[in-house]
Formats: sequence, structure tokens, C-alpha cells
Amino acid sequence: MLDFLINNLATIVVSLVVVAVFALVIIKMVKDKKKGKSSCSCGCGGCPLKDSCHTNK
Repeated sequence: MLDFLINNLATIVVSLVVVAVFALVIIKMVKDKKKGKSSCSCGCGGCPLKDSCHTNK
């Protein structure tokens, strides 16, 4: 088992970094959605679907 970890350490580290970045992106998107922010970061003024995304509260 230790031999496997030593031989594949670079792959394991890179995979963990990719998974961590992916998780952080998902967490940021969820937080932004809860705050009512747009996912495209350009506002909803010109979007044809603005009424279906953000209903008036």
C-alpha cells in the first residue's frame, strides 16, 4: 500500500487540488445564489429571462 502511494503521489496531490478547487467553486456559487447574485456577474438588465430568475420579493 505504501509503495502505491509513493509511486502515485504526484497524481494523488494533483487530484486533491483539482477536487478542492471544484468544491470551492461550487460553494461560492451556492453562497452567491443565496445572496441573490447573478451567476454570470453581468447583471440581469438585458437578460430575456430576468423575470423568471429573480422574482420580486
